[in-house]
Amino acid sequence: GIMSEIILIKGIEHLEDAAREFLNKKGDSNIVALYGEMGAGKTTFTKALCRVLGVTDGVSSPTFSLINDYMTKDGESIHHFDFYRINKLEEAFDIGFEEFIESGNLCIIEWPEKIEQILPADVLRVKISVLNDGSRELVF
Repeated sequence: GIMSEIILIKGIEHLEDAAREFLNKKGDSNIVALYGEMGAGKTTFTKALCRVLGVTDGVSSPTFSLINDYMTKDGESIHHFDFYRINKLEEAFDIGFEEFIESGNLCIIEWPEKIEQILPADVLRVKISVLNDGSRELVF
């Protein structure tokens, strides 16, 4: 298969460097599915990605709406999904998930497990793990 990329995040102060490195290495896919346990740092990593891309408004987990939209300094949209609370696929269709992922904009998906059946073929799967020393590892 294809070699995995691994990015090690030693501490919170290295987050933005890791986000920058990820953006450089992620290739053409604009659909990023973040896998990881609760507390692994999916939202934290999303915030770092948004900061690196020049999003100025506060980035938070889209608790109630399932989706938050952010604007980069270049006027590009970023769509941030959190499907933790989703119970059925219809809920993803209801918010227009398909239109978002076909928009060409960067889409970051937390809890993609919940909608695995409707993830597009070109999705980039990223696993965030917490290592024993508390650092984080991104594998994609």
